[in-house]
Amino acid sequence: MSEVDYADVQGLVRFGYGHMTSASYALVRVKNAAAAKAWLRSAPITTAVAQKPPPETAMNIAFTAPGLRTLGVPESIIAGFSHEFRGGLGQESRARQLGDVGKNAPSNWTWGSYGREPDAMIMFFAEQGQLDPFIQRTRDQNWSEAFEEITSLGTSNLDGDEPFGFADGISQPQIDWEQQLEKPRIQLGYTNISALGEFLLGYRNEYGKITDRPLVESDAAAAELLNAEDATAKKDLARNGSYLVMRQLEQDVRGFWKFLHEQAEGNVADAEQLGAKMVGRTRAGDSLVPIQSESIPGTDPRTVTQNQFTYESDPVGARCPFGAHVRRTNPRTSDFPERRPNALRKLMIMLGFGPKGFYNDLTSSVRFHRILRRGREYGSELLPKEALQAAPPNESPRGLHFICLNANISRQFEFLQNAWITNTKFSGITGESDPLLGNRESIPGCPVTGNFTIPGDGTLRRRVSGLPQFVTVRGGAYFFLPSLRALRYFARA
Repeated sequence: MSEVDYADVQGLVRFGYGHMTSASYALVRVKNAAAAKAWLRSAPITTAVAQKPPPETAMNIAFTAPGLRTLGVPESIIAGFSHEFRGGLGQESRARQLGDVGKNAPSNWTWGSYGREPDAMIMFFAEQGQLDPFIQRTRDQNWSEAFEEITSLGTSNLDGDEPFGFADGISQPQIDWEQQLEKPRIQLGYTNISALGEFLLGYRNEYGKITDRPLVESDAAAAELLNAEDATAKKDLARNGSYLVMRQLEQDVRGFWKFLHEQAEGNVADAEQLGAKMVGRTRAGDSLVPIQSESIPGTDPRTVTQNQFTYESDPVGARCPFGAHVRRTNPRTSDFPERRPNALRKLMIMLGFGPKGFYNDLTSSVRFHRILRRGREYGSELLPKEALQAAPPNESPRGLHFICLNANISRQFEFLQNAWITNTKFSGITGESDPLLGNRESIPGCPVTGNFTIPGDGTLRRRVSGLPQFVTVRGGAYFFLPSLRALRYFARA
């Protein structure tokens, strides 16, 4: 296995730029391909090479399938990308699968609906006070000739919280950059370490396979590209690149906290507790189940007191409900829910024999569906007590510019959205979807879901009904985040 050339990887994959608290996303269409290629050839793309001190500004760029076509990339090459990427996030059939119907339907989006996708997204990051000057420096004459700006999505800095007021970004997979994980392998316990190929194309994933991607002929135009490890006669156009999913999620912060206080009959502590049950963490980010003494591989030392846990101690979901947002999006179960099965028991489980208790039936292969989140919030802060007051006229929206990186859109982002967030059947519960992100309108083939169940530990369960739509999709697209070698290849195409 070859080492990763960090100088060929865009920095967003490795760092996330957390110290750069200012960011902006320019969604553009290419109006002059020649000028766009000229701009790309000199664009100050920030790489994944570690710098001390870290840079004060950074810029990365990603393209949609229509954008690659506009740059002149041949259809024969585009055909090598995944069909999800080629079809786009706003495709009608895909929207139904993801629960983007009713208010969330692409026809209601402000950007990104089918046929109206941006060609590219240029992402700007900077330390406080440096964003605007940095953006101005990049917008030279070639920029003006090359691009037509659809919109510019600004961000805000809520000091690590998302707009509802809960700590965010606590649980992230640790990428196996050194490729030390055995692949394929049987994983007996939960781990935060994920194979490099889950996020970067051209490397082996959790299955021990290299994800399909566009390979090109080894000719003069492709001379700079790296050889494909699984087809050495070809050049790997996608190696060191990733698929980027972008969704603009508007959050009804006032509606969220008003609903909680109505359910709690005005009791502030009960409202906070119900909110924590729906999210799956306290507002401070603490787990609702006890932190275990046994370490979990890959847990960030900075978040051990919040992230070193599984749901083994909460098999009935009494502390953290099965339907809670963080439990849906990362169930944390291992391939074998039993902590240390002996050889005979392990063989029986692998062959499908033996008793199947309720807890043993939970989704187990979490490691095949991890995503790397890189989103930013937008809008001003609104504290829970302020959210209970009447909204001022023409109040600006709040929400999250959700961004995630993955090497397989279908198996990672779309599985997460379809099977765990939107699905009305999850871990033994029925008739409800994610309490935060679930669509409250009818999805073809599924019931309308406005319920949230809190199981009881030896007591009656509680069912909360009539959940409003707390989050609405306002836009989105599937992008390809190319390597720097691929960027130069596109600039010459």
